[in-house]
Amino acid sequence: MQGVVKFERGDGFVELRDLPETPPGRDQVKVEVKATGICGSDLHVYRDTINYNIQTPVVMGHEFSGVVVDKGAAVGDEIKIGDRVTGEPSIYICGQCDFCLSEHYNLCPDRKVMGYYHDGCFAPYCNATFVHKLPAGVGFEAGALTELLACCVHSVIEQAGVTAGDFVAITGPGPVGLFSALVAKAEGGTVILCGTERDQERLRVAGELGIHHTIDIEAHDPVERVRELTGGYGADVVVECAGVAPAMRLALELVRKRGRYVQMGLPGVPVEIDFEKIAYNELQVSGGIGQRRPAWKRALRLMEEGFIPSAKLITHHFPLGEWQKAFDMGEAQEGIKLMFMPHG
Repeated sequence: MQGVVKFERGDGFVELRDLPETPPGRDQVKVEVKATGICGSDLHVYRDTINYNIQTPVVMGHEFSGVVVDKGAAVGDEIKIGDRVTGEPSIYICGQCDFCLSEHYNLCPDRKVMGYYHDGCFAPYCNATFVHKLPAGVGFEAGALTELLACCVHSVIEQAGVTAGDFVAITGPGPVGLFSALVAKAEGGTVILCGTERDQERLRVAGELGIHHTIDIEAHDPVERVRELTGGYGADVVVECAGVAPAMRLALELVRKRGRYVQMGLPGVPVEIDFEKIAYNELQVSGGIGQRRPAWKRALRLMEEGFIPSAKLITHHFPLGEWQKAFDMGEAQEGIKLMFMPHG
């Protein structure tokens, strides 16, 4: 089989390579990958601009769904050959540290992740340690979105604490921003999604998806608009999804005094922002990275109950051989969710 491999550290060093099929470990399942999403962090791996534990050579990719075709001796009867599944990127967690024991294993210091440290899912088959059965009405393409959705559930609900009645501002209308907006809306929040002139198509789609407000921040003053919508106070919650310094600075202007700010976007480099605003405005600031099992369970329910219209969010499909075209489109921010179909 062939897979998309990051074969050396540094900018680039990715190619389609012949790979051996490897059996699953004792506590793993082998999955025939039916669909696999391209994440912004995959592009960071491509450019080597992510501060994460990477070991090369490694098959890239961590968002997938497929069919179980084999399993290790230690895998219980709850997972069977033929099950339709999606899976968590975590290949290894220690299971003993405070973070693992409190089900915050996304912060385990020994966590190893597929597509970074262990071979991932940009290939026809992958081995996974933690999988979840897909609900009956959720297809493979929608199933491949659940990793991203679980990340957004973790940041928007578990970290930022969005609840009904909150006014939520989200910076960056890429896949992370759009999914975060849908999660906040599902929780009963009123959402404004902020983008730029180049984001017009994504903002239009957001409107079709029922996001309450969208704004081109190059054409209109977002701070003025948010204050207009909130009686002059500002957003109760800001979720920063763009991962660039200007958006992070804007986010600190959009949030109200005693509001909540969560950082999801990954700049890849140190940035300079005015942290004094946190003190003067008594802000609650948190970050969000990865996901945990409660977020996965909620994400699968959201998908099952139709809160995530995957058909409108998945805009392009590629065979693995067109990985360069797909990566170029992702870096150009064309389309919304781009997806590999490893079997053609």
